[in-house]
Amino acid sequence: MKKMRKRTKVILIIAIIIAILGGIAYKLADRYLIEHVEVVVQDNHSVDSQAASDSNSDSDSVSGSVSSQTQTQDQAPTSQAESDDWNYKSDTQSVSIKKVQTGSGDDTITYYVADVVLQDASSLLTAFAKDSFGTNIVQNTSTIAENHDAIFAINGDYYGFRDSGVVIRNGELYRDEPAREGFATLSDGSMMSYDEEQVSSSELLAQGVTNTFSFGPALVKNGEIAGDFSSVKIDTNFGNRSIQNANPRTGIGMIAPNHYVFVVVDGRSSGYSRGMTLDEFAQLFVDLGATEAYNLDGGGSSTMYFMGRVVNDPLGKGDERGVSDIIYLTE
Repeated sequence: MKKMRKRTKVILIIAIIIAILGGIAYKLADRYLIEHVEVVVQDNHSVDSQAASDSNSDSDSVSGSVSSQTQTQDQAPTSQAESDDWNYKSDTQSVSIKKVQTGSGDDTITYYVADVVLQDASSLLTAFAKDSFGTNIVQNTSTIAENHDAIFAINGDYYGFRDSGVVIRNGELYRDEPAREGFATLSDGSMMSYDEEQVSSSELLAQGVTNTFSFGPALVKNGEIAGDFSSVKIDTNFGNRSIQNANPRTGIGMIAPNHYVFVVVDGRSSGYSRGMTLDEFAQLFVDLGATEAYNLDGGGSSTMYFMGRVVNDPLGKGDERGVSDIIYLTE
């Protein structure tokens, strides 16, 4: 009898432990793996293209008697773009990418700099993985870029890994949970860092902010290195590592309104690229002439896409890591 009770007790304890472990596993999966879609976002670029196509079709059916010569004269001239593996130039924008390698051996650093000049800031756009806003929704940077006909793209701030921060994208507010130092792009082509807990989302929108990013820290302010990076803390999510030391990095900066510089640094690959410290990254943006610059999500996320291909070599393995969002350019 005592033996049976002891066995029953052991089984009960085991069942309780399994239930607890199962609950923990589910909570971790729910927090870091299971997709939670909050908003399905319409791809405005595709909608505009389709609307233009539908409009042209309607025009053709209504104005069937109009001669093809007259129709040709009424059409706006098409922007003629010139491009190669590292450059793109049209009437509305130019992109010039350079691969830079410094040092040698274990101290080698390999990074990519994209100098971008736009005629209008509206060409600078953002997109969510699977055109959906939420947590744990990811796609490769190249996949999101291709789905949005991007000429150029970099990974964003991986907003979907956390549930805090201010998220404004393409002029729409998606999340309003102030937590850290953010970065904003504005409709006049300028960029700025700001304190999420000091500046409200309504103030940002009133100022003409089109996009915000919540990662950090700010690297450059008013043409100078933003400060001491020795105790930077982005958040305390499970799996985060210190970001002060040499790591792969992605950053965005402004030289002047509508003149930007995007940098992706490869890393964690001995002999190819060790990555950069935050101090080195900030100094690089200053050397490139940036007056404002901000650190975005790095590590395995750091990816630069241009004209149908991934330009850099993520982690020296050529394998992209899925991300929640990108910053991109399109015509």
